[in-house]
Amino acid sequence: MIHGDDRSLQAARARAYALAETGRYDNSNAVQEALVAEGWSNAGRALDSDYARKAVGERCRAAQAH
Repeated sequence: MIHGDDRSLQAARARAYALAETGRYDNSNAVQEALVAEGWSNAGRALDSDYARKAVGERCRAAQAH
């Protein structure tokens, strides 16, 4: 069960990175809200770490810079 949970969190993070790279979101909070709106019930857990939030935020800024 832990492996399935890990995969689920990895999938949510991958989707968060993809959303961040669209340039439509300003920060990790906005991306998390978008994930929840898409039905990712584990969005909060997927972006729980400082590393994940920082990575999403950096992708948001990079996408908006282009």
